Amino acid sequence: MKKFVFSFFVLFLCSFLTKAQENLTYQKPSPEILKLVDYEKAPGVMMDEKKSCIVFTYQNTYKTLEDLNQEELQLGGLRINPLTNISSSVTYITNLKVRKILDQEAVQVSGLPANPKITYMTWSVDEKKIAFTNTTSKGIELWALDLESAVASRISAGPLNANLGKPYSWCNDSQHLLVRLIPGNRPAIIDSRKNLPAGPIISTSQGSKAQNRTYPDMLKNKTDEADFETLVTSELHLFDLSGQSGLYMEKAMYNGENFSPDGNYLMVTTLQKPFSYIVPLNRFPSRSVVFDKDKRGMCWCSFSRRASSQTIICAT
Repeated sequence: MKKFVFSFFVLFLCSFLTKAQENLTYQKPSPEILKLVDYEKAPGVMMDEKKSCIVFTYQNTYKTLEDLNQEELQLGGLRINPLTNISSSVTYITNLKVRKILDQEAVQVSGLPANPKITYMTWSVDEKKIAFTNTTSKGIELWALDLESAVASRISAGPLNANLGKPYSWCNDSQHLLVRLIPGNRPAIIDSRKNLPAGPIISTSQGSKAQNRTYPDMLKNKTDEADFETLVTSELHLFDLSGQSGLYMEKAMYNGENFSPDGNYLMVTTLQKPFSYIVPLNRFPSRSVVFDKDKRGMCWCSFSRRASSQTIICAT
């Protein structure tokens, strides 16, 4: 009889625990506490140089669970999402409003994408438009906002490559943009958990003693090198505001594109090998070339290394 009672009690307790664990979801606190925590942040402000137009940018107070649960690769000092090709730590803008200084109220921008994740907002040279990126589950899109009409429109569905920062640059005519796109024949990311190394990692130290700080998220092996190169390699495409585009430069590890004030020259900076395992990418070798309108290399190349820098005159 005691065994029967004990068995019944155990079955009852197990059934109670099973029911208690069913369909549990995150709970919200009482309205009084929720009001203290879940508040709307004050908007950010962007203003043109003439002080005639203000753009208000709005952000969520907290990141969503989806944002916190995204994939992340840590390579060369970067922390990036390999699916969307943008920094995993970026904070997105979720809404835009425009106000002329003489107007009383701000105007809601129309034409924005559904559930916008906006970043890298940049004024055009004539300050009549603002370009920005929108991050989706498939990648990064390029958009433009016309300030006069307060209407946003998509220029390109991409996918853009923002792993090294802002993936576009305005041309001086304010009608075209130079955009970093992911190459069509891009290799797949190597899964280090499945890809066995072919040999040991060997580090050597030669020369005089030198102090150097340590950095997080450095490259560790050849697999990291291959993945880093894959993720930061882009093609440069020239877009107009209607979305028409053409290939401008073949794929490379582009890390900066800067137009001269008159728009006749373009300086392009690319990362170069060998990569370092002890310093981040901003101390990797780099090469800068100034091009004219016909894309001919005209001026100089610079190679910067961890412990030294070197300038070489180009004969092009």
